Amino acid sequence: MFEVLAPTGEIRIAIAVGPTKSAVWTRIPEGGTEPEGVTVDLARRIGEITGLPVRLVPLSSSGEIIATADQGIWDLSFTPVDAARREIVDFGPAYHVGESSYLVRETSPFLRAEDLHRPGVRIMGVAETATIRSAQRAAAGAQVTGAAALPQAVAAFEAGECDALALGRLALDDLVRRLPGTRITEGNFHIAETAIAVPKGRPEALAAASELIARMKADGTVADSFRRRGMADAVIPE
Repeated sequence: MFEVLAPTGEIRIAIAVGPTKSAVWTRIPEGGTEPEGVTVDLARRIGEITGLPVRLVPLSSSGEIIATADQGIWDLSFTPVDAARREIVDFGPAYHVGESSYLVRETSPFLRAEDLHRPGVRIMGVAETATIRSAQRAAAGAQVTGAAALPQAVAAFEAGECDALALGRLALDDLVRRLPGTRITEGNFHIAETAIAVPKGRPEALAAASELIARMKADGTVADSFRRRGMADAVIPE
């Protein structure tokens, strides 16, 4: 049944590559050349289960993954779920449920996420992601800007061009360990599932992808990957 995921003879799996790691983001380690992260682990396991060649398709964000869904460059991916994306891709079972909050400087007056939702506050995120869209809805009056990719958003934050960086909690946990003088605001402004996805209108591919994620949740692949990647507290839905 899995051959339907490989119309070109290999399963092309789109992954988001950036300067942090999360349920979606992968990162190229210092001195390395290949991205590492949960979705890379899942891609490798998919190759083992299916016996089919797997090729990673690195993209700049989940937003770019969705934007290229109709371009025929990938067959399967993993992204956060929201209503806008359901118009473009079909989602299988979720493998993570997480919240989004803000990275701020330790000296920032903002303690809770909702403290930033006011006029005059500058919030940066990544364009066309579920997180930035939610921040734009929640932060009425604030200036919410989406950078083209995460490295640019992080650079803008470090340069003092914004007051806060809007990201999923796992990515924030990783960044706060690597950016001295920062902290994460309490609470959240967004809670979403992250799920396996295929381009819209491919029911057989969706069934095959759903079977794969169900197997990887059941056999411990998903939980083990989060543990090995330093995210043991990640919430994996039943």
